Amino acid sequence: MAASAPLLEESVPFDEDDINYGDRLANRVAHPYVTFFHIAFRSAAVLTYLFCGWFSDSFITSFVFVVLLLSADFWTVKNITGRLLVGLRWWNYVDDNGVSHWIFESKNESQSIEINSLEKRVFWVALMASPVVWAFFFIVALFGLKFKWLLLVLIALVLNGANLYGYIKCNFGSNANISTTTTDFVKSQVLKNAVNFMASSNKPDTGASVKNKQPANTKPLNTV
Repeated sequence: MAASAPLLEESVPFDEDDINYGDRLANRVAHPYVTFFHIAFRSAAVLTYLFCGWFSDSFITSFVFVVLLLSADFWTVKNITGRLLVGLRWWNYVDDNGVSHWIFESKNESQSIEINSLEKRVFWVALMASPVVWAFFFIVALFGLKFKWLLLVLIALVLNGANLYGYIKCNFGSNANISTTTTDFVKSQVLKNAVNFMASSNKPDTGASVKNKQPANTKPLNTV
């Protein structure tokens, strides 16, 4: 029986080096290598699943490579990228009575932490998009009667879904509903992008207006 612990209120002992301070620009990636591997492993797993048949006819070889990439992605996201990019961490432990406790942690606001907005966006978009992609692969494999690939897709869904579930609980609290929270996040991102696009398209061209305001060249009057 698993016991779910609520979001911690006290300060979590994260290292000082893990903090994204405000002097780092919001449009600049503060942890480039961490951000890269947050996307790289899950992208590599998807690409390997799609194109493994081009390089090998062995199902076992393709299965092992995809599982290794999925495992590397799960471990990296759970233990590194979530802690560094968004200040969240989830884990579990088994007590002396054999009860499994799930802990969802976030950095305390008293630490004056400013999360890099670009890294935060990349983290959540990649975290939510990956299960959607694997769900699509599941439907294709199911209706295509490719049953031997269903086990691999189910493993991918479990590993990606576990990280998504854990970080939603960390960010929104232990009582958060995963489907509602994911839908609200996607809607807010679409609305934000639409507003930014409209604002940029309606922005006047200041360079052209300044150019039009420049006086025309005039010749000096001839003096007698």
